[in-house]
Amino acid sequence: MKFNWCTITVNDMEESLAFYRDIVGLPVSRRFAGGPGMEIAFLGDGETKVELVCREGQRAPGDIEGISLGFGVESLDAMMAFLHEKEIEIESGPFSPNPHIKFFFVKDPNGVTVQFSESM
Repeated sequence: MKFNWCTITVNDMEESLAFYRDIVGLPVSRRFAGGPGMEIAFLGDGETKVELVCREGQRAPGDIEGISLGFGVESLDAMMAFLHEKEIEIESGPFSPNPHIKFFFVKDPNGVTVQFSESM
């Protein structure tokens, strides 16, 4: 068995695509109509994708506790500066629970927690 994708219900496809494409750095691999009033986009260039689903009349659930998407970065300091320039608030961190990793958290436009980490 392999992990294929993580699906996120979004309120605004363009805003969510901009976050995962321009902030996180995931390329759009597929984007298509999923039926009447529904649009689907898959992002990522690896085996596992992020799937965004936008349906007319359906709202994202908002802040989701207990689940986060984690992304590795080369430099946590550079990522924090980049997010500051983009006016994206750091929700918590940075943390370094051991000498080999440090990380912090932000929220995507739909309230999903996103973690950026740097291995040291």
